[in-house]
Amino acid sequence: MTDATGPDTPGHDVQPLPERAAETTAERPWPVRLLSSKIRDYVARMSPVWVEGQVIEHTYRRTSGMQFLTLRDTDVEASLPVNMLTRAFDGLDARPEVGDHVVVHAKPEFWIKAGRMSLRAAAIRQVGVGELLARIEQLRRVLAAEGLFDVGRKRPLPFLPAVVGLVCGRESKAEHDVVVNARARWPQVRFEIREVAVQGVNAVAEVSQAVSELDADPSVEVIVLARGGGSVEDLLPFSNEALVRRVSACTTPVVSAIGHETDTPLVDLVADHRASTPTDAAKCVVPDVAEERQRVAQARQRMRGAVQGLLQREQHGLDAVRSRPVLARPETMVEGREAQVAERLRHARHLLQAALLTASGDVGRLAAQVRALSPASTLERGYAVVQRGDGAVVRAADEVFPGDGVHVRLAAGALDAEVTSTTP
Repeated sequence: MTDATGPDTPGHDVQPLPERAAETTAERPWPVRLLSSKIRDYVARMSPVWVEGQVIEHTYRRTSGMQFLTLRDTDVEASLPVNMLTRAFDGLDARPEVGDHVVVHAKPEFWIKAGRMSLRAAAIRQVGVGELLARIEQLRRVLAAEGLFDVGRKRPLPFLPAVVGLVCGRESKAEHDVVVNARARWPQVRFEIREVAVQGVNAVAEVSQAVSELDADPSVEVIVLARGGGSVEDLLPFSNEALVRRVSACTTPVVSAIGHETDTPLVDLVADHRASTPTDAAKCVVPDVAEERQRVAQARQRMRGAVQGLLQREQHGLDAVRSRPVLARPETMVEGREAQVAERLRHARHLLQAALLTASGDVGRLAAQVRALSPASTLERGYAVVQRGDGAVVRAADEVFPGDGVHVRLAAGALDAEVTSTTP
């Protein structure tokens, strides 16, 4: 395709337009009409496709030949307009309404004037409850295999949170049940409340944003997701994969109070604690002040009883010890030891006297023997011991000479003499 790039006047050359987008430049651009035409041709080559989504806009116009709907993705912010012939729309077994999940068999179209793509639907059918439940079950198995439901990931709830984050519907009974019951149990508890859509097309986005805000608030110690019961379709947002993953990523403990006891959306499985009802959630997140006071009183009573029991046991033990004779009359222990010492002292004295008598007899006998052998006994019979001046005993007359001095030892006393003569 070619076209003029400048004014269609004499003196200007007609330049061909680039055939491909990669060949365009700032000097040789495509006009909008050309790009729009190429997009239309490309889209026109697409085959009809089955598309799933949620109806978020539709106003039935009986007199119009066309019905216009807006189909939105259930996980992310993406939507497309859909148009369908009124006669085909009226031929449906059940006309889809806003909030319904549908699958559409449509061919994409691109409108050049508006620069907008839409889907021309040939068939629309609602996604049945059974099919929705089957998809939720499939998602549940996938998330379970990833470990999002593991018990080890669940965090304990704080004993007494000062601030509780609450995500609930606008002016809902669930909000009333949580707040009233929690404050009845613990009046000092404070709430950070986020009122959002809890069903319908905006529920996933608004609940996810509210959870993120409360999780980022450092004062919030626990988050409660509260909603009353509802149909399977009403509870679908709380089985949405994006919302389930957002709850699993929270660093703040989350309590899920979605639906009734028989309802089990996937948020219940990934939350740190599941409450059967909003009232049950209030009981889970805050203790009952009356019950806690009663428990404190019971604990004090048990402690007092334990201390009294210990004192009584110790007193009984002390009384038993004091009743023993040794403590009732302490001198008994000394008297017994005194008797033992006196007895042993008498025995020692007896043994000593016996030993002395034996030794005295031995000494007498030895003294008699010594006296019998002693020279003194010989001297007593009239003999004397003569010694020279050097002390040597004189045994023969030739051992001294006349004029030598001698010392004579007698039995009683001694005398000195001088040798006048010797006789051999």
